[in-house]
Amino acid sequence: MIVPILKIALRALARNKARSALTMLGIIIGVGSVIAMVSLGQGAQQQVQEQISNMGANLLIVQAGSFRTLGVRGGAGTSTTLTPADMVAIQREVSGVAAVSPSIATSVPLVFGNQNWTTRAEGVDTTYPAIRLRDASAGQFFTDADVRSAARVAVIGQTVADMLFPGMDPLGQTLRVRNLPFRVVAVLQARGQSQLGQDQDDTVLMPYTTVMKKLLATSYVSSIQVSAVTEDATGPAAQQIADLLRARHNLRDGQEDDFTVRNLTDVAETAAETSRVMTMLLGGIAAVSLLVGGIGIMNIMLVSVTERTREIGIRMAVGARASHVQHQFLIESLILGLMGGLTGILAGAGVSYGLSEFMQWPRLLSPVAMVGSAVFSMLIGVFFGYYPAKKAAALDPIEALRFE
Repeated sequence: MIVPILKIALRALARNKARSALTMLGIIIGVGSVIAMVSLGQGAQQQVQEQISNMGANLLIVQAGSFRTLGVRGGAGTSTTLTPADMVAIQREVSGVAAVSPSIATSVPLVFGNQNWTTRAEGVDTTYPAIRLRDASAGQFFTDADVRSAARVAVIGQTVADMLFPGMDPLGQTLRVRNLPFRVVAVLQARGQSQLGQDQDDTVLMPYTTVMKKLLATSYVSSIQVSAVTEDATGPAAQQIADLLRARHNLRDGQEDDFTVRNLTDVAETAAETSRVMTMLLGGIAAVSLLVGGIGIMNIMLVSVTERTREIGIRMAVGARASHVQHQFLIESLILGLMGGLTGILAGAGVSYGLSEFMQWPRLLSPVAMVGSAVFSMLIGVFFGYYPAKKAAALDPIEALRFE
């Protein structure tokens, strides 16, 4: 019985093509808005997650505190409280730690032939690639022997390679760093700009012992980078590191820390939660259009019931039951909702693609959002079509035949 009713419903909608199209417009706009907003919101959320995860694997950063002289405090990282021995203690005594590397940085002028460039030199350990998820694209990272001997070797970023060695292979070349010769042993994988707009390829990595002894003549490091074994282990590891360093630095109860432990996993979770809230907010605003479209369906279906009162009376007079009439109008509203939903999905995908290309925004089309929008648009059609269908089914056949 459903097939004849479906044919009758389709013929009824086809008789008023323009009105049916305008009725679906509200659903099209609503579904298209939801798809576009959710796509752009989830794309931005994924991009933020990728940028933060690119900073390192389950990363903790232990940074030296600030110095205080005659009541004047310097910035974070200016005190001389962290040492390579602290790094060794963290690796040995803190459970849940996978890898540790000290970090000490300074600005240096680089010279090769008639080319020169000033960049940031960072002294790290051989564990740096595992911690920061960044290996060499060419050559080999320096070794433990290079660290022990404070060898003059360098791993350069792609920007440095382009500036100093245009059109040539930098591997094995000797560049000068503050008038000291350094041999290029590797080129880092290109990473581009960070989320803060910094060029991550404009850098030179060296053994931390080399930077400490031959560039800065210091026995301290500015920070210690720690990779926890799992994301869940970052919190307990951070607390253990703080307790260990307080004990090593002889800090009494009530004394403030002379270091800072930053958990980048918390930063990632905060950024992800912010993106999720914004996506839900944008999706919720767009979903209002769906309700407006549903009200439009109910309005048009009520008009249709009034216009087709005599038709309903004739159908009931020749044997159609009230349930048949009700099903016909429900199917009509369901078709309006489904067709509007499918068209809206295509429109939303097109809008999200156009905006992402024009404004360079990330996008991520969600199959869940697309299927959910199609199902929700059908439910909207059924929900708002139920009252007109019930009203049509409740018509008295004799009164309907008399209707002018």
